[in-house]
Amino acid sequence: MTKKKRMSKKDKRIIGICISLFILCIVGLVLYFLYFNGEESVIKKKEVKKLKIVDEDSNQRPIAVMIDNNVGYDTHAGLQDSYLNYEIIVEGGYTRIMALFKDKNVDLIGPVRSSRHYFLDYVLESDAIYSHYGWSTYAENDIKTLGVDNINGLTAESAYWRDRKIAAPHNVFTNIETLYKYAEQKGYTTKTEDWKLLNYSVDEINFKGPKTNKETGEKEEDPRIVANTLSLKYSNNQTTSYQYDAEAKYYLRFMDGKEHLDKSTAQQLHYKNIIIQKIENYSLDSYGRQDLNTVNDGKGYYITNGYALPITWEKMERDEKTVYKYLDGSQVKVNDGNTFIQIIPITTTPEFN
Repeated sequence: MTKKKRMSKKDKRIIGICISLFILCIVGLVLYFLYFNGEESVIKKKEVKKLKIVDEDSNQRPIAVMIDNNVGYDTHAGLQDSYLNYEIIVEGGYTRIMALFKDKNVDLIGPVRSSRHYFLDYVLESDAIYSHYGWSTYAENDIKTLGVDNINGLTAESAYWRDRKIAAPHNVFTNIETLYKYAEQKGYTTKTEDWKLLNYSVDEINFKGPKTNKETGEKEEDPRIVANTLSLKYSNNQTTSYQYDAEAKYYLRFMDGKEHLDKSTAQQLHYKNIIIQKIENYSLDSYGRQDLNTVNDGKGYYITNGYALPITWEKMERDEKTVYKYLDGSQVKVNDGNTFIQIIPITTTPEFN
């Protein structure tokens, strides 16, 4: 009978090492799979979506620029890069625009024009630095009284320049880099935690159709207003309108029936969200300068993705934020994108089609 050869201690060690290495390889492969496939997928699923229109993690202070609107439909620069805009009536039945910029270096903005005092209420609610070239007496008094950080072209000539090919006073321009540099020279803070006005949604908002009554089985009235087109007549001198582009999912802007074009790109301006506020306005003097009951409450509409919904608005103090709510009392959330707030006379009726 042949005697079994016993395994030496050396052989046992070698086999043990091989088994250990094999186990380590298997464990390594499993961990690799979990991390680069399973775990990574979990991380991706849990990854927080971020807004594109503004950087919510940034505390850069916005700059609000007063824009001349008594000009042609193709003379504005920078309005496509502003994240928030206001259009409000001024004397003569014309309007002015105030554009707010944040987290974006815009090379050309204008034409810049003089301040009107009720625009300050919307500067303050976003804690913005106010850029303007000149002011009415009412605006001058309020800017000083309220302590508004402002960059006035009458005294801050280095922050602006004139395009000599365009007739004055419609030829003043600036850019974001220049304005922030001047603000720092003036000792204004360029950081704030109080800039955010609107509640943005990272997920697309589409207004829901009518609900079905569970008891009767009948559909309730559709709360939506079809808004493929929108027309706002401020006066005989000024009509602003929009047309919905269903493919791009934004609204194309028009001035007095003509496509509103960007001066630099010649592209038609477009906006994701439109908010309408109806506010009482009246003349202050023989020149026709206006005043608005901005500290008040009232009605309006929120428009996006081809539909409008009625809303309410409320502003408690000049420096407090306007609160927008649906008729059920819930706060309005807007789609991720640039927004135009159209503040119209209370007697104006928007036309939807």
